[in-house]
Amino acid sequence: MTTKPISTRNDKCKNNKNKKDKGRAVVSWTGGKDGCLACYGAISEGFQVSYLLNFREIQRRSSHDINPDLLYAQAEALGIPLVQKDFISYEHEFKKTVRNLRDSREKIEGAVFGHIETHKNLVDRICGELGLELIMPLWQRNSEQIMNDLIDSGFEVILLSVKADLLGKEWLGRSIDETFICDLKKHNPSIDPCGENGEFHTFVIDGPLFKNKIKIMESEIVLRGGYWFLEISKFETEKK
Repeated sequence: MTTKPISTRNDKCKNNKNKKDKGRAVVSWTGGKDGCLACYGAISEGFQVSYLLNFREIQRRSSHDINPDLLYAQAEALGIPLVQKDFISYEHEFKKTVRNLRDSREKIEGAVFGHIETHKNLVDRICGELGLELIMPLWQRNSEQIMNDLIDSGFEVILLSVKADLLGKEWLGRSIDETFICDLKKHNPSIDPCGENGEFHTFVIDGPLFKNKIKIMESEIVLRGGYWFLEISKFETEKK
Protein backbone atom coordinates (compact mmCIF):
# COMPACT_ATOMS: atom_id res chain seq x y z
CA MET A 1 0.00 0.00 0.00
CA THR A 2 1.33 3.42 -0.96
CA THR A 3 1.12 5.86 1.96
CA LYS A 4 4.02 8.21 1.29
CA PRO A 5 3.25 11.75 2.58
CA ILE A 6 2.45 14.42 0.03
CA SER A 7 4.96 17.19 -0.58
CA THR A 8 3.64 20.74 -0.56
CA ARG A 9 5.80 21.99 -3.41
CA ASN A 10 3.60 23.62 -6.02
CA ASP A 11 5.92 22.59 -8.86
CA LYS A 12 5.92 18.96 -7.83
CA CYS A 13 3.87 17.58 -10.72
CA LYS A 14 6.00 19.42 -13.28
CA ASN A 15 8.81 16.98 -12.63
CA ASN A 16 6.85 13.79 -13.24
CA LYS A 17 8.74 13.10 -16.45
CA ASN A 18 11.79 12.44 -14.28
CA LYS A 19 9.91 9.94 -12.09
CA LYS A 20 9.55 6.23 -12.74
CA ASP A 21 6.19 5.31 -14.26
CA LYS A 22 4.37 3.36 -11.56
CA GLY A 23 1.46 2.29 -13.73
CA ARG A 24 -2.10 3.30 -14.54
CA ALA A 25 -4.67 3.85 -11.80
CA VAL A 26 -8.27 4.87 -11.18
CA VAL A 27 -9.37 7.27 -8.43
CA SER A 28 -12.43 6.93 -6.21
CA TRP A 29 -13.95 10.38 -6.74
CA THR A 30 -16.61 12.45 -4.95
CA GLY A 31 -15.43 15.91 -6.06
CA GLY A 32 -14.10 16.69 -2.59
CA LYS A 33 -10.71 17.56 -1.17
CA ASP A 34 -9.55 14.14 0.05
CA GLY A 35 -9.93 12.31 -3.25
CA CYS A 36 -8.48 15.25 -5.15
CA LEU A 37 -5.44 15.56 -2.87
CA ALA A 38 -4.92 11.78 -3.01
CA CYS A 39 -5.09 11.95 -6.82
CA TYR A 40 -2.49 14.73 -6.77
CA GLY A 41 -0.26 12.67 -4.50
CA ALA A 42 -0.54 9.59 -6.73
CA ILE A 43 0.27 11.55 -9.90
CA SER A 44 3.15 13.25 -8.11
CA GLU A 45 4.61 9.84 -7.24
CA GLY A 46 4.50 8.67 -10.85
CA PHE A 47 1.10 7.00 -11.28
CA GLN A 48 -0.92 7.75 -14.41
CA VAL A 49 -4.54 8.39 -13.48
CA SER A 50 -6.75 7.01 -16.25
CA TYR A 51 -10.24 7.51 -14.82
CA LEU A 52 -12.16 9.18 -12.01
CA LEU A 53 -14.80 6.79 -10.64
CA ASN A 54 -17.87 8.34 -9.01
CA PHE A 55 -20.56 6.20 -7.42
CA ARG A 56 -23.99 7.45 -6.31
CA GLU A 57 -26.11 5.46 -3.89
CA ILE A 58 -29.49 4.52 -5.36
CA GLN A 59 -31.42 3.94 -2.13
CA ARG A 60 -30.69 7.26 -0.46
CA ARG A 61 -29.10 10.62 -1.12
CA SER A 62 -25.91 11.09 0.87
CA SER A 63 -24.05 14.13 2.13
CA HIS A 64 -21.51 13.47 -0.66
CA ASP A 65 -24.05 13.93 -3.47
CA ILE A 66 -23.12 16.67 -5.92
CA ASN A 67 -24.70 17.94 -9.14
CA PRO A 68 -23.31 15.49 -11.75
CA ASP A 69 -22.58 18.37 -14.13
CA LEU A 70 -20.14 19.79 -11.58
CA LEU A 71 -18.26 16.49 -11.45
CA TYR A 72 -18.01 16.39 -15.23
CA ALA A 73 -16.74 19.99 -15.18
CA GLN A 74 -14.04 18.92 -12.71
CA ALA A 75 -13.08 15.97 -14.90
CA GLU A 76 -12.85 18.23 -17.96
CA ALA A 77 -10.75 20.73 -16.00
CA LEU A 78 -8.41 17.91 -14.96
CA GLY A 79 -8.34 16.27 -18.39
CA ILE A 80 -9.26 12.88 -16.86
CA PRO A 81 -12.38 10.96 -17.97
CA LEU A 82 -15.15 10.51 -15.39
CA VAL A 83 -17.12 7.28 -15.03
CA GLN A 84 -20.30 7.77 -12.99
CA LYS A 85 -22.38 4.82 -11.76
CA ASP A 86 -25.31 4.28 -9.42
CA PHE A 87 -24.89 1.59 -6.80
CA ILE A 88 -26.62 -0.51 -4.20
CA SER A 89 -23.32 -2.09 -3.17
CA TYR A 90 -20.29 0.21 -3.59
CA GLU A 91 -17.93 -2.76 -3.50
CA HIS A 92 -19.82 -4.68 -6.18
CA GLU A 93 -20.11 -1.67 -8.50
CA PHE A 94 -16.45 -0.67 -8.06
CA LYS A 95 -15.27 -4.17 -9.01
CA LYS A 96 -17.71 -4.36 -11.93
CA THR A 97 -16.57 -0.97 -13.27
CA VAL A 98 -12.87 -1.87 -13.15
CA ARG A 99 -13.53 -5.24 -14.79
CA ASN A 100 -15.54 -3.54 -17.55
CA LEU A 101 -12.69 -1.10 -18.17
CA ARG A 102 -10.24 -3.98 -18.39
CA ASP A 103 -12.58 -5.85 -20.74
CA SER A 104 -12.44 -2.79 -23.02
CA ARG A 105 -8.62 -3.17 -23.08
CA GLU A 106 -7.87 -0.52 -20.47
CA LYS A 107 -4.81 -1.31 -18.38
CA ILE A 108 -5.72 -0.64 -14.73
CA GLU A 109 -3.01 -1.50 -12.19
CA GLY A 110 -3.87 0.58 -9.13
CA ALA A 111 -6.70 2.32 -7.28
CA VAL A 112 -6.41 5.62 -5.40
CA PHE A 113 -8.54 6.39 -2.34
CA GLY A 114 -8.62 9.51 -0.18
CA HIS A 115 -9.40 7.68 3.07
CA ILE A 116 -7.68 8.87 6.23
CA GLU A 117 -8.97 6.64 9.04
CA THR A 118 -11.88 4.57 7.71
CA HIS A 119 -12.85 1.89 5.14
CA LYS A 120 -9.43 0.20 5.10
CA ASN A 121 -10.86 -3.34 5.18
CA LEU A 122 -13.21 -2.52 2.32
CA VAL A 123 -10.56 -1.13 -0.03
CA ASP A 124 -8.10 -3.88 0.93
CA ARG A 125 -10.70 -6.43 -0.14
CA ILE A 126 -11.57 -4.61 -3.38
CA CYS A 127 -7.95 -4.22 -4.46
CA GLY A 128 -7.02 -7.72 -3.35
CA GLU A 129 -9.74 -9.34 -5.45
CA LEU A 130 -8.94 -7.18 -8.49
CA GLY A 131 -5.17 -7.49 -8.17
CA LEU A 132 -4.80 -3.70 -7.89
CA GLU A 133 -2.16 -1.77 -6.01
CA LEU A 134 -3.86 0.10 -3.16
CA ILE A 135 -2.76 3.75 -3.18
CA MET A 136 -3.72 5.79 -0.09
CA PRO A 137 -1.52 8.91 0.18
CA LEU A 138 -3.53 10.36 3.11
CA TRP A 139 -3.85 7.22 5.22
CA GLN A 140 -3.46 7.88 8.98
CA ARG A 141 -1.94 11.29 8.43
CA ASN A 142 -2.58 14.20 10.77
CA SER A 143 -5.74 16.08 9.79
CA GLU A 144 -4.27 19.54 10.30
CA GLN A 145 -1.24 18.67 8.21
CA ILE A 146 -3.46 17.36 5.43
CA MET A 147 -5.38 20.64 5.40
CA ASN A 148 -2.16 22.65 5.40
CA ASP A 149 -0.84 20.57 2.49
CA LEU A 150 -4.11 21.18 0.63
CA ILE A 151 -3.73 24.94 1.01
CA ASP A 152 0.03 25.04 0.38
CA SER A 153 -0.36 22.97 -2.79
CA GLY A 154 -2.67 25.61 -4.24
CA PHE A 155 -6.06 23.89 -4.15
CA GLU A 156 -9.17 26.04 -3.86
CA VAL A 157 -11.90 24.23 -1.93
CA ILE A 158 -15.32 25.22 -0.62
CA LEU A 159 -17.70 23.62 1.89
CA LEU A 160 -20.66 22.13 0.06
CA SER A 161 -22.50 20.45 2.95
CA VAL A 162 -22.28 20.71 6.75
CA LYS A 163 -23.82 18.70 9.57
CA ALA A 164 -26.62 20.94 10.83
CA ASP A 165 -26.18 20.20 14.54
CA LEU A 166 -22.49 21.17 14.40
CA LEU A 167 -22.15 23.90 11.77
CA GLY A 168 -24.64 26.52 10.66
CA LYS A 169 -25.63 27.22 7.07
CA GLU A 170 -23.36 30.28 7.09
CA TRP A 171 -20.43 27.86 6.66
CA LEU A 172 -21.69 26.78 3.23
CA GLY A 173 -19.49 28.10 0.43
CA ARG A 174 -16.74 28.89 2.93
CA SER A 175 -13.25 28.55 1.42
CA ILE A 176 -10.66 26.38 3.09
CA ASP A 177 -7.94 28.94 3.63
CA GLU A 178 -5.23 29.82 6.15
CA THR A 179 -7.79 30.81 8.80
CA PHE A 180 -10.11 27.83 8.33
CA ILE A 181 -8.70 25.53 11.03
CA CYS A 182 -8.47 28.36 13.55
CA ASP A 183 -12.07 29.42 12.87
CA LEU A 184 -13.23 25.83 13.11
CA LYS A 185 -11.53 25.35 16.49
CA LYS A 186 -13.06 28.56 17.82
CA HIS A 187 -16.49 27.42 16.71
CA ASN A 188 -16.24 23.85 18.01
CA PRO A 189 -12.89 22.27 18.94
CA SER A 190 -14.35 18.75 18.71
CA ILE A 191 -14.74 18.98 14.93
CA ASP A 192 -12.02 17.19 12.99
CA PRO A 193 -10.16 19.65 10.71
CA CYS A 194 -10.72 17.31 7.74
CA GLY A 195 -14.34 16.61 8.61
CA GLU A 196 -13.33 12.97 8.97
CA ASN A 197 -16.40 12.20 11.09
CA GLY A 198 -18.82 13.55 8.50
CA GLU A 199 -18.97 17.07 9.95
CA PHE A 200 -18.67 18.64 6.51
CA HIS A 201 -18.02 17.79 2.86
CA THR A 202 -16.24 19.80 0.22
CA PHE A 203 -15.91 20.58 -3.47
CA VAL A 204 -12.67 21.48 -5.27
CA ILE A 205 -12.99 24.38 -7.70
CA ASP A 206 -9.34 24.83 -8.67
CA GLY A 207 -5.87 23.45 -8.06
CA PRO A 208 -2.46 22.64 -9.52
CA LEU A 209 -3.86 19.88 -11.75
CA PHE A 210 -6.74 22.01 -13.08
CA LYS A 211 -6.69 23.55 -16.56
CA ASN A 212 -9.92 25.46 -15.81
CA LYS A 213 -11.31 27.04 -12.66
CA ILE A 214 -14.94 26.42 -11.71
CA LYS A 215 -16.91 29.52 -10.71
CA ILE A 216 -20.19 29.16 -8.80
CA MET A 217 -22.84 31.49 -10.23
CA GLU A 218 -26.18 30.45 -8.67
CA SER A 219 -27.04 28.26 -5.69
CA GLU A 220 -29.57 27.75 -2.93
CA ILE A 221 -29.36 26.46 0.63
CA VAL A 222 -31.45 23.44 1.59
CA LEU A 223 -31.76 21.30 4.72
CA ARG A 224 -31.90 17.56 4.11
CA GLY A 225 -31.16 14.53 6.26
CA GLY A 226 -29.58 16.56 9.05
CA TYR A 227 -27.24 18.44 6.69
CA TRP A 228 -27.26 21.91 5.22
CA PHE A 229 -26.48 21.71 1.50
CA LEU A 230 -25.34 24.30 -1.01
CA GLU A 231 -27.27 23.18 -4.09
CA ILE A 232 -25.43 24.64 -7.08
CA SER A 233 -27.67 25.24 -10.09
CA LYS A 234 -25.43 27.38 -12.29
CA PHE A 235 -21.68 27.55 -12.73
CA GLU A 236 -19.07 28.56 -15.27
CA THR A 237 -15.58 27.34 -16.11
CA GLU A 238 -12.79 29.83 -16.63
CA LYS A 239 -9.61 28.96 -18.50
CA LYS A 240 -6.43 29.63 -16.56
